[in-house]
Amino acid sequence: MITLTRLSGSVFVLNSDLIERIDATPDSVITLVDGKKYVVSESLDEIIAAVRTYRGQIVAVSSRLADAPEEPVQPTPDRPLAAVATLPSAGTSSAHGDH
Repeated sequence: MITLTRLSGSVFVLNSDLIERIDATPDSVITLVDGKKYVVSESLDEIIAAVRTYRGQIVAVSSRLADAPEEPVQPTPDRPLAAVATLPSAGTSSAHGDH
């Protein structure tokens, strides 16, 4: 999800996976795969940067999850659903030595 600003100034988040195209007319018009359009105050370059950052974060978290040791979490009465995987904390380093 990326954070964008309507021309009215209201802020919203958008699932960037649904973007079909972005037109600069000169306002940025985002067209989704279902045809819905959003006019936003961010420039074309700012939107592209936000999408790249978001997708990079997904890859980084996925990499950390792949490197995390398997620790089964058992359900308890106060927590009837168990986690599939434990997310590494932001301050831990991966098995590859990078942060």
